Amino acid sequence: MSRKICVVTGTRAEFGLMRWLMQEVQTTPGLELQVLATGMHLSPEFGLTYQEIEQAGFAIDARVEMLLSSDTSTAVTKSMGLGMIGYADAFARLAPDLIVVLGDRFEIFAAAAAALIAGIPVAHLHGGETTEGAFDEAIRHSITKMSHLHFVAAEDYRKRVIQLGEQPERVFLVGGLGIDAIKRVTLLDREALEASLDFKLGSRNLLITFHPVTLEGQSSGRQMAELLDALGELKDTHLIFTMPNADTGGRELASMVNAFVATHPNARVYSSLGQLRYLSCMKLVDGVIGNSSSGLAEAPSMGVGTVDIGDRQKGRLAAASVIHCQPEKNSILRAVQQLYEPAFREALLTTVNPYGNGGASQKIVDVLKHFPLSGLLKKSFYDLSFTS
Repeated sequence: MSRKICVVTGTRAEFGLMRWLMQEVQTTPGLELQVLATGMHLSPEFGLTYQEIEQAGFAIDARVEMLLSSDTSTAVTKSMGLGMIGYADAFARLAPDLIVVLGDRFEIFAAAAAALIAGIPVAHLHGGETTEGAFDEAIRHSITKMSHLHFVAAEDYRKRVIQLGEQPERVFLVGGLGIDAIKRVTLLDREALEASLDFKLGSRNLLITFHPVTLEGQSSGRQMAELLDALGELKDTHLIFTMPNADTGGRELASMVNAFVATHPNARVYSSLGQLRYLSCMKLVDGVIGNSSSGLAEAPSMGVGTVDIGDRQKGRLAAASVIHCQPEKNSILRAVQQLYEPAFREALLTTVNPYGNGGASQKIVDVLKHFPLSGLLKKSFYDLSFTS
């Protein structure tokens, strides 16, 4: 009998990371793929990206509507409640043998909590990482404690998951999932990308994604204002924006980006580029700007520099191609200037990505297929021994 593997996905970026894993599950004898789409995938505001899942050749087995048309902390909390109600019904109908979730978003927390109560084992991808500037940090570690199999991107993260009390034999070092996509996707060339974007690249180009900093109160808007002020001073530079996630305060940032683009003909914004266009942009631009994890996890494998702004990604492993700066105009401008320095660009040619060289999807599928499910739900806390 095939194992039913239910993959839960709520965002464009998350699906981009899991796409090749889903394909491996779909084509592996003895495994049956189930897809549950939720969160931003089902929202017109964020581009109805469930269509990208279907266009990639996957049938969506369940849809859980949960996002409210508000991004206050109250609305996000209510969305989590709606998600748990929807997941409960979906899991009861699909009856999966194992649920696969990635990362640290509130949609995924609700899915893991519903699975825990339903008695369904959870496999967690990209656990053990740290992001000190967002409440995702606490969510990620909470999902680890509700999960039963762990697939991590680096040795430091493997140790951290074990430090959280997880049994070492259930923690697997597989590397970053985003690198699989880079190795498998045939990217668009400059002309094809320009046609797809309906936007001409310039002599200099930057890809910008800035998400809310959810543990810093009202400062996300101020930080975005500093970033936009800095970008407004760049000459002969074309700017490609992707929209922020559906996090607390995300709509304010989206409004600011739209207002900036409306008055700057050298800039364009896209609600969702999709994996192919996003990676193609990353390959062809001079640098990635903002506070997205893709600048740390994927850009180094492209030989592209990153300007990482503020504390949202603080604590993550970072390659030498990542320039950290403060969320202040002058600090951002100095970091962008460094992107173009000859010595920095020369060093990009030999960048080593701390998230590995690919192959994560196949490694994960091997475990999903063969790891015994009997007794998986019961966990013993793994105590570390301390010596003075």
